[in-house]
Amino acid sequence: MAPGAAAALALTLLLAAAARPAVAWDLWALRCGFSADCECGFGPDLRGLECDLAMNLVGQPLVRQQVMKGVREFLENRNPVKPLVMSFHGSTGTGKTYVSSMLIRYLFQGGLQSPYVHQFSPIVHFPHAERIEQYKESLKRWIQGNLTNCGRSAFLFDEMDKMHPGLIDVIMPFLGPSWVVYGTNYRKAIFIFISNAGGEQINEMTLALWHARKDREEISLQDLEPAISQAVFENPQSGFWKSGIINEHLIDFVVPFLPLKRHHVKQCVVSELVQQGLEVRPDVVQEVADSIPYFPEEEKMFSSTGCKTVASRISFFF
Repeated sequence: MAPGAAAALALTLLLAAAARPAVAWDLWALRCGFSADCECGFGPDLRGLECDLAMNLVGQPLVRQQVMKGVREFLENRNPVKPLVMSFHGSTGTGKTYVSSMLIRYLFQGGLQSPYVHQFSPIVHFPHAERIEQYKESLKRWIQGNLTNCGRSAFLFDEMDKMHPGLIDVIMPFLGPSWVVYGTNYRKAIFIFISNAGGEQINEMTLALWHARKDREEISLQDLEPAISQAVFENPQSGFWKSGIINEHLIDFVVPFLPLKRHHVKQCVVSELVQQGLEVRPDVVQEVADSIPYFPEEEKMFSSTGCKTVASRISFFF
């Protein structure tokens, strides 16, 4: 199928799907949209999430801290004034997608397959800049329709660094503090933005702090936030460029993912070997870790690809 036809088909499917829940004004949809007792497959397990993050997320103390703080505070409030909005930033392979899928798995029955969890990719759903007005309308209708169907919905926006600037602002009315928008209660929804933007600046700052002998566990959000803001929110190529979402301070938690060191990569190798049912051999762990490129050139301190290529490399050593 030609790229233009594929994009048109994706847009058509998005619009058609959005239309269905928007007209589903049955008793369940009304209860789900406005009642505090609505479940919609939502069954949070915060203890399980915290344990999984502690056991399986390597090298990301700030992520554990920020994610648990954000989710716990949001869920403890039976009547939040606005949805939970989180923005994940970091370079490739540092765990952004891994954490977002883990978070959803501990909040919704069926995880990412739940009908109340919605994922967007700019490459798949919004590929053509000249159709940005169509995309805005379809995105607004999709979110409005699904929040009408279930106020406890989650929306994940991947690769925000590739999103057309200006597009994402169409969802601003759903992110702020208000009771209803377009007749829909949306204050219990969750929005997660995922982006590689800011990764280079996070890496540079982490390296500088390492040179200053600041331990990884001592790095604070305040150390990194200015660099992230400049790289992400003031970049004309970023989906958040001059965004009202930023100007109105609608993002509750900025979550930086630090670059991973060699011993973190080794932990990923061990975990992947166990997951594949393979013997955990020290020589294989070492060889896989050594096969990955590291930066900067002199110190070779941090993995250039995080743990992203670990799974595909293991087969070369058996």
